[in-house]
Amino acid sequence: MKLQILAACAALASLSAGSALAGDPITAKLQAPVAAKVKLIAGGAMFTCQDDTCVAPAPTSSTFAMSTCRTIADKVGPVAAFTGLKTLSEDKLATCNAKAVAKSDEATRLAKQ
Repeated sequence: MKLQILAACAALASLSAGSALAGDPITAKLQAPVAAKVKLIAGGAMFTCQDDTCVAPAPTSSTFAMSTCRTIADKVGPVAAFTGLKTLSEDKLATCNAKAVAKSDEATRLAKQ
């Protein structure tokens, strides 16, 4: 019984350590500022977007991902830079922004009609 409790505590501690390692903030620099402060969930983390920056101060281990960048771009507009422990490359940023740019182009086309 004591061994089972010890094993459960060890498992819980290792899960907590994994979360702590993923704790560096993730930042998305937007190509254009948002009109008002926006909060959104992407990649399992809460992002707060203000001016031309979205920040997740407490990301999960899966927050720095292409799908997270795409969600941000879709919700608040194209992303100029996406950084955490790493920085998303220019070609990956283009992929991240593809849907948001297409959406913007479609809105512009409809507005001209």
